[in-house]
Amino acid sequence: MATTQEILQRAKKAASQLACLTPELKNEALLKMADELERRKEEILSANAVDVETAKSVLGAVMIDRLALNEKRISAMAQGIREVAALPDPIGKVLEENTLPNGLFVQKKRVPLGVVGIIYESRPNVTSDAGALCFKSGNVCVLRGGRDAFNSSFALVTILRDTLSSMGLNPDFINVLEDTSRASAAELMTAVGLVDALIPRGGAGLIRACVENAKVPCIQTGTGICHIYVDKHANVEKALNILDNAKTSRPSVCNAAEVCLVHKEIAETFLPLMQERLQGRVELRLDEKAGQIIQGKKATAQDFDTEFLDYILAVKVVDSEEEAIAHIAQHSTGHSDCIVSENEQAQDIFTLCVDSAAVYVNASTRFTDGGEFGKGCEIGISTQKLHARGPMGLEELCSYKYIVKGTGQVRG
Repeated sequence: MATTQEILQRAKKAASQLACLTPELKNEALLKMADELERRKEEILSANAVDVETAKSVLGAVMIDRLALNEKRISAMAQGIREVAALPDPIGKVLEENTLPNGLFVQKKRVPLGVVGIIYESRPNVTSDAGALCFKSGNVCVLRGGRDAFNSSFALVTILRDTLSSMGLNPDFINVLEDTSRASAAELMTAVGLVDALIPRGGAGLIRACVENAKVPCIQTGTGICHIYVDKHANVEKALNILDNAKTSRPSVCNAAEVCLVHKEIAETFLPLMQERLQGRVELRLDEKAGQIIQGKKATAQDFDTEFLDYILAVKVVDSEEEAIAHIAQHSTGHSDCIVSENEQAQDIFTLCVDSAAVYVNASTRFTDGGEFGKGCEIGISTQKLHARGPMGLEELCSYKYIVKGTGQVRG
């Protein structure tokens, strides 16, 4: 078993090679990777079955769903890689250029970050998404998946590395740590000079640990306490459909709704219909005003600060749009928040004042996703504001440098 330090050293050496690959060669490799994932799907499913069986004693059904793979999900992973291959190559793109009065020609070009470390939990699709996005953007990736998904991730990376080797390319362009202990995560966080950027993707605890302990640049990705605000001007049927999708289509992901805010003037109409719609599927945790209209568990203050990742929804009745916006400002994680309203002024105020990476009008928060945003797939949803925000695709995995051409100029 290679140590974390050995993998990081090899990754650093590989970075300069990958940065120089042509777009054509990278795309050829990506398409072969996608084909190989589908061709060797039985290997992936066998490895995943081991992970799922082991996890049954420690994870609930919703989290098992995050971990489990099937042929359809493997095909979706392969398709995500193909979509990345079809996107324009970001490397070398000229962002700005101008000639200075002294004759110097200054050009600003997009370049890779270098070595990108990704720490994530039990979602095997992150392995293929991160590998494809980093490779296309000229970055060597070092993946540190969770223990729950190790066999699945290792099988996927093995296939991606085998594909690179079969083409005569360096397999160290894509790496996975074999050590899933906290020590390996700590090594990634403190690998100054070896890791150029660290991206944590997972729950609040993981992200907090990375942000607080990393000595390398860390891009904070989001826990998602996502809100659906049903305004007094909402179309009720539209609101029910949006809330149902945002909460129940896949509650274990970060863009699922966790809180529903309802304007008091529509609450007596909307809440009983919401309860009927979600009956038997979602546990409702109600504030005092909502509890006077429908039945459900009494909400605690903590419920409005919790990413449930489960079939649980916190519900609050608000007196005004201003109160809804203030509540979101206090409790949102800055991921994705939505207003359901037919009133343009209310929409405009909400989108102006809600400070989240994605702000929706009359649409489910479940669309906050690299694939849905036309990025092929994503390496994470950034909830910070520096460098990258929202779904992180190819361009967000790049930096830039200045190229300055002269004819012998010297500075006086």
